[in-house]
Amino acid sequence: MGLFDRIKRVVGANVNDLISKAEDPEKMLEQAILEMQEDLVQLRQGVAQAIAAQKRTDKQYKDAATEMDKWQRNAQLALQKGEEDLARQALQRKKTVTETATALKTSLDQQTATVENLKKNLVQLESKISEAKTKKEMLKARITAAKAQEQLGSMVSNMNTSSAMSAFERMEEKVMMQEARAQSVGELAGSGLESQFAQLESGSDVDDELAALKASMLPPATSASQPQLPAEQTSKPAEPVDSELEALKKQLDQL
Repeated sequence: MGLFDRIKRVVGANVNDLISKAEDPEKMLEQAILEMQEDLVQLRQGVAQAIAAQKRTDKQYKDAATEMDKWQRNAQLALQKGEEDLARQALQRKKTVTETATALKTSLDQQTATVENLKKNLVQLESKISEAKTKKEMLKARITAAKAQEQLGSMVSNMNTSSAMSAFERMEEKVMMQEARAQSVGELAGSGLESQFAQLESGSDVDDELAALKASMLPPATSASQPQLPAEQTSKPAEPVDSELEALKKQLDQL
């Protein structure tokens, strides 16, 4: 393949590609139907003209047939009157009219066939236009659906799904943290109330222990029958520290 042929092929391919890209299916369908309708108008005009010519030829043929009959009668009348030359002229005129009528009959037959063919073509074209309009609406619907699908696919492909899922995960984590904080606050509130009661209970034990400690620190009571000695003769009471120490030992032994 020569260089010129390759360049020609490349240029042709590029031109065809540009034409293909420039073609809008909806506009092409509309244009096709408009062209078909224009053809329909022209075909109707052609059918009307053919029918008019057929009617005109039919009238001419009928007139020629009438004239043939007239010259036939004239020839018979001339013979009846003994005018043989006049009868010959009448027959000659009849022959001319007959030839004209024969030509008109041939033309009329051809025109009749043409009109019938044009009428069939007209009906077929009208049917094709009706079918084309129906297909156009269907194709337009398919084109619209295809464009919508293409746009949806483009939107989906352009979506940053990882970023969106990360956002959802962050929001879920925040919700979980909020729930954990709420649960912790509830637990702290409950533990505070329980600790207060525990302190009350422990406080009671301490008070009891303190009372026992105080009781152990008091001096032993003297009996009523023992005579009281003078103050200067009473024995020296035990030291408070020793008594407290003894009380603590007893408590330890009881544990």
